[in-house]
Amino acid sequence: MGVSAEKYQQSLDFLFGRLNYERMGSSKYSTSDFKLGRMQELLDCLGNPQSQVPTIHIAGTKGKGSTSVMIAEMLSAAGFRTGLFTSPHITCYEERILIDGQQIEPEQLVDLVSELIPVVAQLDQKSGNMSPTFFELTTALAWMHFQTEHVDYAVMEVGLGGRLDSTNVCEPLVSVVTNISYDHTALLGNSIEQITREKAGIIKQSIPVFSGVTQPEAKAVLEEVCREKQAPLFLLNRDFMRLAETQPGFQLEQSENTSLIPDRNQQNIHVKTPWSLIDQIPVTLLGTHQLTNATLAVTVIDYLRQQGVPLEEGQMRQGMSRLKWPARIELVQKDPPVIIDTAHNGASIQALVDTLAASFLQTNRILIFAATKDKDVGEMLATLLPHFQTVILTQYLSNPRRIPVEELADLTRSTQQSTGNSSQVIITQSPEAAWLRAKEVLAGDALVCVTGSFFIAAELRELLLGTTDEVLVTESC
Repeated sequence: MGVSAEKYQQSLDFLFGRLNYERMGSSKYSTSDFKLGRMQELLDCLGNPQSQVPTIHIAGTKGKGSTSVMIAEMLSAAGFRTGLFTSPHITCYEERILIDGQQIEPEQLVDLVSELIPVVAQLDQKSGNMSPTFFELTTALAWMHFQTEHVDYAVMEVGLGGRLDSTNVCEPLVSVVTNISYDHTALLGNSIEQITREKAGIIKQSIPVFSGVTQPEAKAVLEEVCREKQAPLFLLNRDFMRLAETQPGFQLEQSENTSLIPDRNQQNIHVKTPWSLIDQIPVTLLGTHQLTNATLAVTVIDYLRQQGVPLEEGQMRQGMSRLKWPARIELVQKDPPVIIDTAHNGASIQALVDTLAASFLQTNRILIFAATKDKDVGEMLATLLPHFQTVILTQYLSNPRRIPVEELADLTRSTQQSTGNSSQVIITQSPEAAWLRAKEVLAGDALVCVTGSFFIAAELRELLLGTTDEVLVTESC
């Protein structure tokens, strides 16, 4: 590290010391807390770095992170210096800000934060709630870094919603809405139409929109907003589609407990865009939902090709083949299989369950589960419980939004009573204790799955792997 540990920690303390909605339950704030004017004023003070970087802007309920990294990898494989901004991080803050897959360096972070500090001090003195938040500062840091490092393209993932998200001050080359399902309903609305309208807030005048939404009511909202904005709209299964795929192959692992593990090199898709037929695109991420995300990402890249971006099909395949995305249906241990996933709402939990059923044959399944307040935990448990013989409940330690394990146990018992489920339930007080109990009950043809929130995924991933990124297989959700 080219900077002292003290200065680095001071920079992180400055950022995390700001109002951080990632650590608050959504019941504690409302849309009035989010102000694009505040973000725009912050960027004005910094010289508007976002206006210097061609941007692909991506919103959606789930899959937006995976789609973002797919697009970024394909651009990088073509030789373009490509920035990627995602959230939240799994192991360290720097994961949020990447260039060609490389995290921002600690010394770069310290230098940029030193530029931010006097600007923030100035804004803190203004009336009208102009003090920048943690996420606003993080978004600004990403654009500052991308401008300083002269990236060719930036791929920016929306943090929450779209309309009032701090990323929504750019004028993108293209806007993407991956899909719509129920999440953050206290802020975004209780209907698919309301949630879609918030996500559609990223749509700009005359800027093309690509979307993987499937619900008629969601498509209707997008079509309405695009008409108002005179923005061309390209929809999945109408304007672009996946024609076929080679299903994942399986390789037999010879060990004490013989396990069938997916061969990540045998899943390919063929994509028909409005302009091309692109075949044999490898998808290294498990799950049918990832095939949809890949179809969307490939179509966006093909559109950019039609606009004159020099990028060959072989480079698209190369970028997709090297894709990694930690803690999204990530196989971190093979014998027995241990899967870590960040699923935290009904739709992503269903995608996880479907993927486990399609890709793993283990019959003895152990769930390690912790969850966050303000989520529909009952829906998540009702989906998960029938697929696991043993359920180990716990609570993560790094964030106050956790549901206390005793409360989680009550929710689980209630769900079991209403659904007639008889899975064994074990209560533990920490992720480490949960893992130790999982090892005690492992037997025969077993599989362990960790899920429920980003935070339990992060804590158990660090416990099992340390801070290394060297994993046996990396899958994504």
